[in-house]
Amino acid sequence: MAVQPPRVPIPLKSIALPNEHGGWGFTLEPVLLGLLVAPSGAGLGLGVFALAAFFTRHPLKLWLSDLRRGKSFPRTALARNFALLYGALALTGMLLAARLSAGPFWVPLLMALPLVGVQLWFDAQNRGRNLLPELSGAVAMGAVATSIALASGQDPRLAYGLWLVLAARSVASIFYARAQVRRARGEAVRAAPIYLVEFLAIAVLGLGATFQWLPWLSVLMLALLLPLSLYTFNKPPVPARVVGWTQMALGLLVVLGTALGARGL
Repeated sequence: MAVQPPRVPIPLKSIALPNEHGGWGFTLEPVLLGLLVAPSGAGLGLGVFALAAFFTRHPLKLWLSDLRRGKSFPRTALARNFALLYGALALTGMLLAARLSAGPFWVPLLMALPLVGVQLWFDAQNRGRNLLPELSGAVAMGAVATSIALASGQDPRLAYGLWLVLAARSVASIFYARAQVRRARGEAVRAAPIYLVEFLAIAVLGLGATFQWLPWLSVLMLALLLPLSLYTFNKPPVPARVVGWTQMALGLLVVLGTALGARGL
């Protein structure tokens, strides 16, 4: 009689939790910013929606990948169940937002759909780590902060200004982080284009602050990325996790600065 090999248990963490560390910051920042600037029950529902949607992506990708190949693995049913669970939580959050909203919160979410589509298309091709899908996904998530602000009846200028802040922070940080990761791999990196992207992001926020779409404190917080880049690009490269934690800290500063400034507008 043939002896069946022992089944290796599947770590639930590998199925249930996203494996993209940078995505945590780009998901939490819009939720935190929106709720700090404009707390409401509808905003809380949108926060649940955003977090659940972020959690859905990883198990959904695994499940659809197995279906596309016409195969079933021990992980397949787990991935399906987690994807359906997170999807149900996302739907619950959206229904709560629709029930309690005081404004057209759905408009920025619809505007972000093409960017989400770009990210999902690259995901389906196993190219989700390319620059374009990373930028598209991060910028799309900023729409959540705008939706939360609109759901509480905030001034649309400020609401869309929050998206602008998060988009500028995301673009600058992604270019910086990708360059640092390449340095850690021993690849040659030109720092000048990174500085240019950061400068343009700061300049865009400065223009937004001039027209009172966002507080000047947002500009100041993002401007911290320039001296950080000047310092770190002249030092030996550090592991990717250090880059990730540094960027999350910068993102938190941008969020807190924007929230404080928005309260004073």
